Order: sequence, then structure tokens, then C-alpha cells
Amino acid sequence: MRGSSVDGFRRITPGIEVCNRGCSIPRHRHDQPYAALTLSGAYQESGSLGCYRALPGLVLLHRSFDAHLDHIGLDGARILNLPLSTEPRFGLGSVADPDAIAYLAQKDLIAAADALEEQLLPQSLPVADWPELLARDLRSDESVRLTEWAGMHGLAPGTVSRGFRKVFGVPPARYRLEARAQRALRLISMLTPLAAVAAAAGFADQAHMTRAIRALTGRPPGHWAASSRPGHAAPARRHPHLNTRAT
Repeated sequence: MRGSSVDGFRRITPGIEVCNRGCSIPRHRHDQPYAALTLSGAYQESGSLGCYRALPGLVLLHRSFDAHLDHIGLDGARILNLPLSTEPRFGLGSVADPDAIAYLAQKDLIAAADALEEQLLPQSLPVADWPELLARDLRSDESVRLTEWAGMHGLAPGTVSRGFRKVFGVPPARYRLEARAQRALRLISMLTPLAAVAAAAGFADQAHMTRAIRALTGRPPGHWAASSRPGHAAPARRHPHLNTRAT
């Protein structure tokens, strides 16, 4: 969560973060992937992969450019932030011994990340209320239309739009656009041609995709395509377990 703001993104400050009880952190993004391990207390996070109630032993995994907002519980929260060397493929995990990982982090952040990898088990994400259900549908189903979705769930479209924004910090259309941009970034990293990426990610055309990716990352798709080509390889994957999909 914490960190300085650079080019519109918050930089991750590795180590233990202490969050005051009852505080809220406005919606923000980080330009690198990281894990947030809850050591004590609790907080609620609403973000690009859904809503989570972070309890001790749970790990929230964030991709580069994921957006989220946080509400800290009445007991506050102690959180260990660990940068990741590769993009996670699921959002929620758990570890058996968070205190051991925190102890390692005081001396060696790499050893702490290794210990997290060894203990990490994917967890399913429960859907507690309709805003979370809509977020899941917006991420997974390009055919979703807000008016139809609201009617199917006995809600007024205006209520849906306002309620969703209250939970996630953005209206449904913006949430879906960012989800498409994240999907496009994953395809670009696989060296998929940009025109094919735009179609597969649900954009009307390549220009639309370019605007969305630039808004999300600050750079156009061509930058990410070039950085994915041989000779511009990403850092070695030190934590392959973090790329295992949750079941």
C-alpha cells in the first residue's frame, strides 16, 4: 500500500507497514507486482481482481498496474509488503506461518519472498454481495450490459452504477476498460500481434486499446511489445509458484 508517488503510481516500500485503525486509503496503482501478507489486524480491499477481507495469514497478490482501495479495520493492521519478480496469476493466497516470514524479512527480503513462495496456497475468492458479482462478470464476460444485468438482479441501473462506484472507486465502465487493458498486456507479453490483441481483449479497434493501455500504464502498447521481445527479456522468474492458477 504505502510508498512514494512517482509518475502517478505509488512505489512499493518493502517491509512491514503499520496502518492505523479505521483509516481509508484512496484508490491507487503500483507499477510493479507485489504481495501483501497480513500479519495482524484486518482490512478490506476492493480492486482489479475483486474484494478481499485480509485476515492474518492471508496474502493479497497484485499485478503491475492493478488498482485498489483499502479500508483498515478497527484493530488496525500490520502488513508485510514484498515485491515480486513476476506477475501473479491469482489474487488471494494463504501461508501457514506468517510470523516466520516477517522475521526473515527483517534480515533478508529475498529469503522472505522465497519462504512466502514455499508456503503459499491459492485461496478461492468468495462473492459476498452484488457489487462483487458484477465485478466478476465485468472481468470475465464481454457480453455483460449494465441495464440488462441490473434487471436480472432486481436492481435499478442507477443504483448499480452508484453502488459499484462506492465499493470499487470507479464506475462499471471504467472497471471493465481497465480489465480489458490488463488482458491485453498479458497477451502482448506472449508476443501476440497488436491487432489480434485488440480483438481478443474486447476492444473496438487498436486505437481504442492504445488509449486504454496508455491510461493504465503511462506507456503505449508498442513499448510493452518491444520489452517482451527477445533481447529485452523480463527478469528471471524466481517465484514460479506465484504463477499457479487458483482452482
